[in-house]
Amino acid sequence: MFVDYAKINVKAGDGGNGVVAFRREKYVPMGGPSGGDGGRGGSIVIKADEGLSTLMDFKYRRHFKGKRGSHGQGKNMHGAGGEDTIILVPPGTVIKDDDTDEVIADLTRHGQQVVVAKGGRGGRGNARFATAINKAPSLAENGEPGEERWIRLELKLLADIGLVGYPNAGKSTLISKVSAAKPKIADYPFTTLVPNLGVVRLNSGESFVLADIPGLIEGAHEGAGLGHRFLRHIERTRVLIFVLDTAQTENRDVLDDYHTLRRELEKFHPSLASKPYLIAANKMDLPEARNNIAKLQEKFGDHLMMISAATGKGTQELMARAYQLLSSIPMEETVAGDEVVLRKFHDEPAFVIENIDGVFEVSGKRIEKLAAMTNFDTDEGLERFQRIINRMGLEDALRQQGIQAGQTVRIKNLEFEYSE
Repeated sequence: MFVDYAKINVKAGDGGNGVVAFRREKYVPMGGPSGGDGGRGGSIVIKADEGLSTLMDFKYRRHFKGKRGSHGQGKNMHGAGGEDTIILVPPGTVIKDDDTDEVIADLTRHGQQVVVAKGGRGGRGNARFATAINKAPSLAENGEPGEERWIRLELKLLADIGLVGYPNAGKSTLISKVSAAKPKIADYPFTTLVPNLGVVRLNSGESFVLADIPGLIEGAHEGAGLGHRFLRHIERTRVLIFVLDTAQTENRDVLDDYHTLRRELEKFHPSLASKPYLIAANKMDLPEARNNIAKLQEKFGDHLMMISAATGKGTQELMARAYQLLSSIPMEETVAGDEVVLRKFHDEPAFVIENIDGVFEVSGKRIEKLAAMTNFDTDEGLERFQRIINRMGLEDALRQQGIQAGQTVRIKNLEFEYSE
């Protein structure tokens, strides 16, 4: 089954916790702190694999969780980092953040990869907090939570030439004649519901990849007839072949068909309409086609090729001409996009406060991370948390919001009672 769209949840591994420990050795009565750091959590990495051609695997698995880093130990032993989780996708997969619709990466070549969720860093052990004043701290950090997000995977076929046309124009028949592809063919609209790829080998020895894009209809750019799913596969093709029903077997004017197809391409993405193209006047084996060929010749001139996909007449000449056009276009190097950092500390406030029914909800990546990494079981951990939020200005901001003693402050899953 060909699947070209998937939505998945990725959760990177949390960092391991730092540990509170002290040296306990003979003849070393005051050995000092020796708690090691936790290991970094495993990241979620998406990698292009040329052995895949569909997103079928994500139809049955939608959640991916990274491995947690190991906790630190005594004797200054740091925890091991969690192993990264590698997710394989076909080349041509575009990765988008589901919340913002921003493109994270576009993987077009085998082996390209991108980190879509970073593992949390390990918490520091108490050896990291020793100072000249506090030589024996009993303070350690919890591991940082790994990033979590919903992402969309959209597969765009990597083909040299794309066949574009209305349903029943003969695209599937054409690709079955000129390649080894065997699409479903029948005499009713929307026989082809998924794109088909075929390798065309010319008599001269050259070859190229041909894509049969499922039939487009008016309104495809707005999603009519699964238009968005079909149109995006045309984006990567370098040459277009408009396959027209010259015999007008569906009682539509052949020129109107062409103008509608061209208009839908332009509305979906202006660059599609500027691609080099040929016109394949199909169904020339039918008598009705002869009545319409003159107006096509007048309109398209040298761009026009007369064929019969059913009998195969003119199809090899069409492919040779298409390859000639393809060869005249310089190859554009498409590279994977860099990872997009959606939120940076300096681009967002340290926290945001909302008063919801008397409960002061505090949110923000920085303060939520601080709360998650603080060990509230120790007095030192609590005091450090208090010092940092004071430097952030949280207490002043709460007073400006009108908080009173005894009211609740909530930071994610933690609740505190406010006191002066």
